[in-house]
Amino acid sequence: MQITATELKNRLGRYLDVAETNPVFVKKSGRNKSVLISNAMYEKFLAYEDAYWASKAKIAEEEGYLGDKASEELLRGA
Repeated sequence: MQITATELKNRLGRYLDVAETNPVFVKKSGRNKSVLISNAMYEKFLAYEDAYWASKAKIAEEEGYLGDKASEELLRGA
């Protein structure tokens, strides 16, 4: 669903309800400005992001990444 910022302002309660099941795309001055989503969807996105970065960290560790502390010690010659 796409609406204008003015429409969102005038009918916020309605679009908060819509956002529980579908994202609401908000346009301002004819351009996409924001997306209104449910808290559940936001939490899901955060979980996906956490899982993505955890997998990247695991891959880096498997490839020999030393970590911040070990890298600093190596660069200092300790």
